[in-house]
Amino acid sequence: MRTERLSGLFTLLYCLWLAVALSACTYKAAPRGNPHGLPPGQAKKITGSKSAKPYAPGQQKKY
Repeated sequence: MRTERLSGLFTLLYCLWLAVALSACTYKAAPRGNPHGLPPGQAKKITGSKSAKPYAPGQQKKY
């Protein structure tokens, strides 16, 4: 009786360990391209602005 209980417990623990071990091996693909949408020059062309500065994230003023 006691060995059956221990055997079931070890089986359960092994299954849990296996599930955690396999779930840790996932791969997340990074999206390709610009994550912010359009390049600053393209946004400038679409809106008809004379400068791409307002559309470039590195050119924004920090307050």
